[in-house]
Amino acid sequence: MFPGARSACYSADLLLRQYKRIKSEKREHFNYKDVKGVYTIVLFERSPREFHGFPENYIHYGKQQFDTGLKMDLLQRYIFIPLDIFKQNLQNKGIRNDLDAWLTFLCEDEPGEIEQLIQQYPKFIPMYEDIYQLCRNMEKVMGLYSKELQMMDRNTVQFMIDEQEELIEKQREQLNKKDEELAQKSEQLSQKDEQLSQKDEQLSQKDELLDQKEELLIEKDRKIEQLERLLAEKRK
Repeated sequence: MFPGARSACYSADLLLRQYKRIKSEKREHFNYKDVKGVYTIVLFERSPREFHGFPENYIHYGKQQFDTGLKMDLLQRYIFIPLDIFKQNLQNKGIRNDLDAWLTFLCEDEPGEIEQLIQQYPKFIPMYEDIYQLCRNMEKVMGLYSKELQMMDRNTVQFMIDEQEELIEKQREQLNKKDEELAQKSEQLSQKDEQLSQKDEQLSQKDELLDQKEELLIEKDRKIEQLERLLAEKRK
């Protein structure tokens, strides 16, 4: 995360350490002309998405410049090397020159590819031996970083943890909101079911009244028939 900001901080740290060393050595004879430019070379094992817009380019050189064309050397240069993009190009084109060989040395860990590299460039054999010895003493490797950068990296990790916790909290809030919405919909459905039950009950009551009225009508028809028979008998 934050490759630009982190690279700028690494560059500033390199420049400041050089400045402190030279000033300490020369004391009153110190001159800013003694401070030389610094190169911050960043090797990306998995490069950020910004680099994937340039699939054919795996070496990016940059420095600070002014929009007016003003020429002033601000001493800081940057070289970004996305090794994953280089490996994609390597599969298609192979090792073509000394630069490709060096980048292969830096990124390749497959035994077959390493064997092919040292066959073409035997000069890398002692370097692999040196790396093996160096990797046995990781404490020395970690000591290459200044305390400030170690703290910065820890802070970056903490930031990433905080960011993930914030994301999880937002997701939890969204889930709670959805649960509330589902509960409201469930309550609304329950109310609708209750209303339907009430309507069914009312319809049942109406059906009962209709049945009662129908029985009364049948009874009236029966009585009318009886009266008609009585009247017919009297006329005889």
